[in-house]
Amino acid sequence: MAKLGTLYLVPNTLGDDARIEQLPWVLPSETMTQVAKLQYWIVEDAKTARALLKAIDSVTPLSCSIQEMQMGEWRGAARNAKYGDAVKPSDLLKPLLAGNDMGLMSEAGVPGVADPGAELVLAAHQLGVVVKPLVGPSSILLGLMGSGLNGQRFAFQGYLPHDTHERSAKLKQLEAESRKLQQTQIWIETPYRNSAMLMACLNSLSPQTLLCLGIDLTLQSEMLATLSIADWKKRYPNEAACTPLQNRPTVFLLLA
Repeated sequence: MAKLGTLYLVPNTLGDDARIEQLPWVLPSETMTQVAKLQYWIVEDAKTARALLKAIDSVTPLSCSIQEMQMGEWRGAARNAKYGDAVKPSDLLKPLLAGNDMGLMSEAGVPGVADPGAELVLAAHQLGVVVKPLVGPSSILLGLMGSGLNGQRFAFQGYLPHDTHERSAKLKQLEAESRKLQQTQIWIETPYRNSAMLMACLNSLSPQTLLCLGIDLTLQSEMLATLSIADWKKRYPNEAACTPLQNRPTVFLLLA
């Protein structure tokens, strides 16, 4: 049987600013060295992938040319579990079957966590391919680490409902579960909805519940703060006051 390649799960930076300056402290040198060896890529977004690879090239010269393969069509198909004529994971992984190592890169953070790459990683396992996750920044874990909330018991909820009433009901449900289990609840939101999400938290949760906002983590504009709902209300009394939080990647964490 021919030797299979290895699928490397390559972390990306959490934002675009000062990417070259960020690299030495958000990506270990071993990660950058391995990235520089990879020729075949599956990426979520070609533009951000090129930007990271260009930055790495300035630190550790790339030894191979890069072949990019978009997974946008597969991503949409995988979400609906109906591939049809879309590109299937097995098609994207063909270089591995020929013995070539590949890199899988998300738009930001680590592949497979709040990211469509998980289905592709599962397909690699089903093919008998070695999967090697590399060390890099995860906004979810960085937020938990810096929150001061319970790091022994926590749950990641992905995205909450957009509908106002459904979102409020979900927040109350998460608060109740957190109180019962002493479990930190973690979720993310599309950045342009940050203000609406924060207002929903302030209007739906108990005054004593602790809420952490991890904003622009690892970037120069980083903000990380944990306050009670009562104290957040003093800082952001209305949605207009939340304007500075808009359009900035944010992780939300609560502990009742």
